[in-house]
Amino acid sequence: MAVQESGEMYLEAIYVLSRRGAVRAIDVGEYLGYSKPSVSRAMGILKSGGYITVAKDGFIALTDAGFDIARDIYEKHTIITKFLVSLGVDKETAAEDACRIEHHISDVSFKALKRYTENI
Repeated sequence: MAVQESGEMYLEAIYVLSRRGAVRAIDVGEYLGYSKPSVSRAMGILKSGGYITVAKDGFIALTDAGFDIARDIYEKHTIITKFLVSLGVDKETAAEDACRIEHHISDVSFKALKRYTENI
């Protein structure tokens, strides 16, 4: 099952938050600015797709499949942000634009961009 853009955003949020500590649905909602019903629905979809697990105490963890997707999206976000900042875009705008681009950039273009930013 392929993950849609919104699912990628949720997985990336869980990834970022899990680097800080334990993650609950409320944390994901606050991080993304989404309502509780939207987050609850998304968590159900991600859980049934095998991308996350939800413990009885409500804590969310990425499965191996979810982790791989989240890590890749986060890498795209950080590299695209770095590239845009190197062009003179302010950090906030660069991060917002990277969030839009990260879901649509081809693997070929991303790999080229990654190689390029490694030399910056």
